[in-house]
Amino acid sequence: MGVTCVSQMPVAEGKSVQQTVEILTRKLELLGAEKQGTFCVDCETYHTAASTMGNQGQAGKLMYVMHNSEYPLSCFALFENGPCLIADANFDVLMVKLKGFFQNAKANKIESRGTRYQYCDFLVKVGTVTMGPSARGISVEVEYCPCVVANDCWNLLMEFMQSFMGNHTPGIPSMFGNKHDSIYSPGDTMAQYMELFNKIRKQQQVPVAGIR
Repeated sequence: MGVTCVSQMPVAEGKSVQQTVEILTRKLELLGAEKQGTFCVDCETYHTAASTMGNQGQAGKLMYVMHNSEYPLSCFALFENGPCLIADANFDVLMVKLKGFFQNAKANKIESRGTRYQYCDFLVKVGTVTMGPSARGISVEVEYCPCVVANDCWNLLMEFMQSFMGNHTPGIPSMFGNKHDSIYSPGDTMAQYMELFNKIRKQQQVPVAGIR
């Protein structure tokens, strides 16, 4: 597990989500990146049940339960601006038993699926983000495998991302500012996906063309 940056790639003007994904992956292949299977990251939203809230005007808390195909035996539970709990896959069963406390907002399920690419020491995942049947955006995850301290490799990560993302190369993720010289962990990647998914959910725009 190396230092990872997760960002959103805007849909190219006049193109669909799928066409933009194809443009990106073609650039990666021209660089010499090789396909290494597929990936999936999904996220389900749970909100605190009304029966557990003392005051009527009190805002409920949201919890995000996430899975990543890179870690098939793990389940990640995150609160916005809060801690990340890493549990085994049976955590999903526990959430069913806790339905009196947390209720699943099923309409909010969101996921990113796509192809993994390996280029030298970099692992790149370009995914189509979907909610229900609609494609809502594009995620790009870039991992620099040999390094586990963000400050030591951010410039190298950015330089590589510029080679295929151009002007859409992201800035330093907000969470990196809190990490400084600490060790990067899988939970940090999931926190970035949570931020990305929430950003895409809030974008008030007509769903773009579905996957073909």
